[in-house]
Amino acid sequence: MTIIGLVAGLSFPAVSAGVDSVRMRSATDSVSSMLNGAANRAERHQVAVEIVISPKENRIALYSSEPGFTRELTMPAGITMEAVLPPEPEEEGPRHLLLMPGSSVPGIGIQLGNRHGAHRLVRLDPMTGFPRVESVNPQ
Repeated sequence: MTIIGLVAGLSFPAVSAGVDSVRMRSATDSVSSMLNGAANRAERHQVAVEIVISPKENRIALYSSEPGFTRELTMPAGITMEAVLPPEPEEEGPRHLLLMPGSSVPGIGIQLGNRHGAHRLVRLDPMTGFPRVESVNPQ
């Protein structure tokens, strides 16, 4: 019993870090997909799409004028939205962005972090309209 307990105790941090790594990858993929979906919807359906990014609630929501269209994404446990870039001066509440058909997408980034100190930045490229994921070194 002691040996089993010792092995379990030694392997727990590695398993925990692995689970957090999977959650981080899943969260960055979901954020990337959400931003890409918003840009695609604005162009393909020719409607304005509002993106509401709420770091305090750890949530992203999409809204449009189409009846019944709402999409929400809440970050998984252990993943937090650390920042929305570029920072807005005196920004207190959620960040609201509007994607219009035929216009360029805003060059924003959403920085995610986990309990083990890993950081990822999902950027929406204003030139291509596609999101990309970058590793971030905290300062």
